[in-house]
Amino acid sequence: MRTSYSALATYKICPLKYKYSQIDKIKEPKRAEQVYGTLIHSALKFMFERNPLYPTLDQVIDFYTKKWNEKSLFIEWRNLEKKEAEEKVYFDEGIATIKNFYKKNQPWTFNVVELEGRFSLELTDEVSGKVHTLAGIIDRIDKDPQSDLYEIIDYKTGKRMPAEKDLKENLQLGLYHLALISRWPQLKPENIKTSLYFLKHNEKISVTPTQEIARATKQNILNTIREIEQKIEKEEAFPPTPSAFCGSCGYRKICPMWSHEYKKAEVKTASDKEVAVAIKEFFDIKAEDDTRKKRLADLRNIILSYMEQEKVERVFGGPGYITKGIQERFSYDLEKIKPILEKIGKWNAILDPDEKKLEKLLAQIPENIKEEILMFRNKKLIITLKPTKKK
Repeated sequence: MRTSYSALATYKICPLKYKYSQIDKIKEPKRAEQVYGTLIHSALKFMFERNPLYPTLDQVIDFYTKKWNEKSLFIEWRNLEKKEAEEKVYFDEGIATIKNFYKKNQPWTFNVVELEGRFSLELTDEVSGKVHTLAGIIDRIDKDPQSDLYEIIDYKTGKRMPAEKDLKENLQLGLYHLALISRWPQLKPENIKTSLYFLKHNEKISVTPTQEIARATKQNILNTIREIEQKIEKEEAFPPTPSAFCGSCGYRKICPMWSHEYKKAEVKTASDKEVAVAIKEFFDIKAEDDTRKKRLADLRNIILSYMEQEKVERVFGGPGYITKGIQERFSYDLEKIKPILEKIGKWNAILDPDEKKLEKLLAQIPENIKEEILMFRNKKLIITLKPTKKK
């Protein structure tokens, strides 16, 4: 498989978004956050390019302004009525970020050896025997003129700045560290520092990965690739995973968790009206006593049937939205399991035969016995509806 850090990170955040972008090859409409991040990266690359002199702050701002005017035409705005106000917020934020960064990082004071350098790293999966290629771009590599220390720097335009201890397990920095060692084998791993520069806060956090971290990063990457390939091979679903990242996702209109919110009023059918009423009544009844449970079940069937008909995972209406979930439930053939547990003297631990006790026991018994028992486990999926009130 040929992939990248950004693709693997997308899978970790939301498997369905990974499928849309990497497997289905559906082009994602550009959101303001994404265009803003791209232009800031371009401006900082321009800032460190000496041609033959380093650009002044005014030149960097002029570069950013020109690029913004070109790119802003291609942004998919959430609210066209507020487009101008939102555009001004992002543009002004970019100007402030560049000014603050330039003041703290005059380009002539750094020994930059590479800007937006592309890399291609091959990793062999010892389990499957496959060789995978990871490609990517490193924002910046500096070298200390007084030593053999190299620093990999990646710019971040987001608001959240993680704790320094969390960087030791950062997949992106670990991958960049592996890539540089692969490209320049003569470098000692301990002489390569990795850093994330959080532009909104104008702060940099650094860590020097150990060999143990490098091995863990490689294993994490291979495990993720293996999981993706297994889903593709077995034609398993890539489930949507709602999170704070949904706000900047360009696939919301087709995502089953959000697509119902984007249905246009003029094309609504009788079925849409029915489910809107059902959703409102669902929330009202939820607050009443258990005597209304039967009606709740009826409404659940209406909503669930609508979801299946429209192929959506979440429906919106009235006071909030309802999300469909699937829970796994396991049952065991206790008659066939009995002689297995009797051999190791553990049958009495679940008497009277109890599947919940058996689940706890599985964590305590030898792996070979556990695998033998799991052969007699049956899985069933329970569909749930989770109501959430709008804030």
